[in-house]
Amino acid sequence: MKKSHLHIAIKICLVAWIFSSCNSVNNGEKIAQSKQEILNSEKAFEACLQKEGITSAFRKFAADDAVINRHNEIIKGKTAIKEFYEKEKTGKDKLIWTTDFVDVSSSCDLGYTYGKYIYTAIDSTGQGKDYKGIFHTVWKKQTDGSWKFVWD
Repeated sequence: MKKSHLHIAIKICLVAWIFSSCNSVNNGEKIAQSKQEILNSEKAFEACLQKEGITSAFRKFAADDAVINRHNEIIKGKTAIKEFYEKEKTGKDKLIWTTDFVDVSSSCDLGYTYGKYIYTAIDSTGQGKDYKGIFHTVWKKQTDGSWKFVWD
C-alpha cells in the first residue's frame, strides 16, 4: 500500500471513530433523557392515582397490551386491568411508592423501574392495613412519545 493510501485510510478510520464517539455521546444523552421521561411517567402515574383513584390511574398508564400480576394471577390487557380493579373495590385504598432504580434500553424504547411500595387497604369501618413490598414495572415508549407500562 502506498504511503498516501495509508494516510487516507488512517484519516477515514479517524473520522469514523469521531462520528461513532459522537453517536455514543448522543445516545448517552438520549438514554438519560428517556430515564427522566420514565421517572416523570412514574410520578404522573402516582399523582393520577392520588387524585383519581387506583382504577383510573392503572387504566390511564397501561399500554393496550399491558399485563399485571395480582394475587398470583396474570391479568392481560387494559380492559381486563380496569375490570380487575373495579371488582377489587379499591376506591378508598391508598398506594404510594418510591422508585429506587430506572434503566432503559440502548434503543430508548423500553425501560424498567423498581422500588418500594406501601398499599393501604381501607376496610368498611375506615381502618387501614398496610402492605409493603417491592414493585417492578416495565415501560414501553408509545408511538405518540408517551411511556405506558406493559408489565406491573
